[in-house]
Amino acid sequence: MALIDVFNGDADGICALHQLRLSAPADSELITGPKRDISLLKRVRAQAGDVVTVLDIALSKNRDALDHLLEAGVQVRYFDHHQPGDIPVHPHFEAHIDTDANVCSSLLVNQYLGGKQLVWAVTAAFGDNLADAARQAAAPLNLTTRQLAQLQSLGECLNYNGYGETLDDLFFDPAELYRQLRPYADPFAFIAESAAYPTLNTGYQSDMERAVAVPAAVARSSGRIFMLPAEKWARRISGVFGNQLAVESPVQAHAVLTAKPEGGYVVSVRAPLANKSGADTLCSQFETGGGRKGAAGINHLPEAELARFNTVFFDIYS
Repeated sequence: MALIDVFNGDADGICALHQLRLSAPADSELITGPKRDISLLKRVRAQAGDVVTVLDIALSKNRDALDHLLEAGVQVRYFDHHQPGDIPVHPHFEAHIDTDANVCSSLLVNQYLGGKQLVWAVTAAFGDNLADAARQAAAPLNLTTRQLAQLQSLGECLNYNGYGETLDDLFFDPAELYRQLRPYADPFAFIAESAAYPTLNTGYQSDMERAVAVPAAVARSSGRIFMLPAEKWARRISGVFGNQLAVESPVQAHAVLTAKPEGGYVVSVRAPLANKSGADTLCSQFETGGGRKGAAGINHLPEAELARFNTVFFDIYS
C-alpha cells in the first residue's frame, strides 16, 4: 500500500500536512507545487488499496482526476475550504470540506485531530490572513503576545514562499520546505534553529518594501486595484501584499494584478475583511479563476479582459 500526500504549496497546505504527519508519522510520496498549481491530482499514480490524502486544493479543479482514482479503488481523504462543486458520494471517499470564510484547511485538520497539533493550525490561519480566527483558535495555548506575533510571522513567511509562476520564482520548492519543517514539532524551535525561516523572512521584507512603494492604479472608496511588474519579486509578493492591503483597509476590497512575462496578468483578490464575501464570485467569472469567499484569484487574465475585470470588480464591491 502506497501513501501519497497531495498538498497546496502555501502555509495552509504545508501546515495541514505537518499536523497529520506529526500525529501519524509515515513516509509518503509528496505531490505539490507553487500555490496556484492546484490541478495536482492528475499527477497522482495510484492503484487499488493506495491511500491519497489531499490538502487545501479545490475539489472542483480536480474532480475528473478524483473520479478516476475512486473508480480505480484508491482511498481518498480530502481536507479543503474552497468551493468544491458537487462532492462525490463514494465508499472510498472521506470529505472534510467547509467553505466558511473564517476556516482554512489546517483548522479542519486540527478539528479532525482533536487539537493535537493546534499550534500549527494557528500558524496556518495567520498565513491565510485569518488573524482573528487564528487568535481565537490559539486561546487554549495561552501564548504571549510576542509568541503570537512569531507564529504570525512564520505563517506569513510560509505562505509567501508559495507564490510564484514557477518553482524557479520561489525560495524553496514547497516539498523541500515541508521536509525542513518536518523534524520540528515546535514552531518556535523551527524559527530559532532553521536556515529556512531567516531566508524567507529577509525575502519577505525586501519584496514587501518594493510592493508598498507601488501606488494604486485605481482607487475608490469601495476598493483598490494595484498593478505589479513582470518580475520575480512581484510574483512572490502578490498574494501576501493583497493580505496586507486587506488588513490595512478592512472596509475595502483589493485586487493585485501581476504582469506575466508572456502577457496578461495573475490576479489576487481579497474581499473586505469587514465582509468576507464575493471574491470567489468575481474570479469564477473568468476562465482560470476560482477560490473562496474571502480570497480568490485568476491564474491568467488576458490583456483584453482587463477592462471587464475592473468593471466586475467594482460592480461586486460598490
